[in-house]
Amino acid sequence: MLSDIAIQIGGKISGPDAEFFGFSSDTRSLEAGDLYVALTGESFDGNNFVEEAIKKGAAAAIVSKDINHDFPHIKVSDVHLALGKIASLIRRRSKAFLIAVTGSQGKTTVKEMIGSILGINYSTLVTKANFNNTIGVPLTLLQLEDHHDYAVIEMGADCHGEVEFSAVMARPDIALITNANEAHVEGFGSLQGIVEAKGEIIDPTIADGRVILNADDRNVKSWISRAGNRNVVQFSESKPSAEYFASNIHIEAGGEVSFVLNTPDQSLPISLHLLGNHNVINAVAAAAAALEAGVELDEVKLGLESLMPVSGRLAPLFGLNECRVLDDTYNASPTSFKAAIDVLASFSEHKIVLAGDMRELGGETKKFHEEIGKYAFQSGINELLAVGKLSAFTARGFGSKAKHFETMEALIDACKLKANSSTTFLIKGSRGSEMELVVNSLREDGRV
Repeated sequence: MLSDIAIQIGGKISGPDAEFFGFSSDTRSLEAGDLYVALTGESFDGNNFVEEAIKKGAAAAIVSKDINHDFPHIKVSDVHLALGKIASLIRRRSKAFLIAVTGSQGKTTVKEMIGSILGINYSTLVTKANFNNTIGVPLTLLQLEDHHDYAVIEMGADCHGEVEFSAVMARPDIALITNANEAHVEGFGSLQGIVEAKGEIIDPTIADGRVILNADDRNVKSWISRAGNRNVVQFSESKPSAEYFASNIHIEAGGEVSFVLNTPDQSLPISLHLLGNHNVINAVAAAAAALEAGVELDEVKLGLESLMPVSGRLAPLFGLNECRVLDDTYNASPTSFKAAIDVLASFSEHKIVLAGDMRELGGETKKFHEEIGKYAFQSGINELLAVGKLSAFTARGFGSKAKHFETMEALIDACKLKANSSTTFLIKGSRGSEMELVVNSLREDGRV
């Protein structure tokens, strides 16, 4: 009931008491009977959409501004904090075993891998799309129901305190950190700031829970220290000293990988449909989390081997004139860009990088872009085409066989001229670079 929620979040209830059956912060997807949560931000104010929520059948609302209506609602000073309190309440009532995942790279892939493994035999709630921020996490936790055996919650951050905010709500049984590197350094001040921010996931993990860490990360000792008396489990691409590691790694000509997964109990072969050597350690991390959560080894194998590439994350497709496109447009950082270049380099065809800007890299932005260009050239990439102010430095790093375009349209026109059956494009940039426009242009007359 609305009155129960009001007590929990310390808000003032107005209008009659009301029963609700779900939560929504977006009137576009709101369903009749939902409690409408009027979130606010820099560019939006959910309070302005209360009338629309009423018209669509909302049972009640949580607002931060007065409304001239006898519609059942709770007024609070901060709707965001109220949402967090409600999510915490839902989490504490849930019996689901919760795995929380954070890191600079790989967290979404690792989350999807864990979800695929657990989903074989168990009811599992998994973070959708990019619902990994301090709004998305509580909205995900609000979906916890009695039938859920597991929850896999991805936690991202743009600044200090955001992972902590999410983890306090989630109270993880297992906390997993994939790595820490220069991605989004702008909001954290330095690499050390990123290390500390990712480590925020550890403190709210239950006392007898597990902290799963990357033994290959240079910051692992810092996280081990932060874990205190909690059980620490390590994973690695190849270090036998870690509890979970890979061996006999083999990369196919098309970028797909196979390896042997080594666990404390036994080893078994794994063949991934995902591209790139970097997905080996992602798979080992996911296996570690799932096995530590109590699943069987055969479930791990089936879950990992059944997972297919998703759009924007090194998803291979055929396009215009039978060219091959590697769509890696979801986001970009120096580390993930190099990993994607490694995948492209494994192809035998004419290899072209289509580079957009990498955002939020702080004071060394130009250096990072130039390094990517140099890395692509040294990796045997044939051409590099770039668009965006910062990517001009990427082109400079690549050298004479690179070309920088002033507009997206000009880049797209050039790509279409180069598209043929012997060409493979890698398309990558931060989300704000809108490199998916290039993917769409090459797909429109092609086939997926």
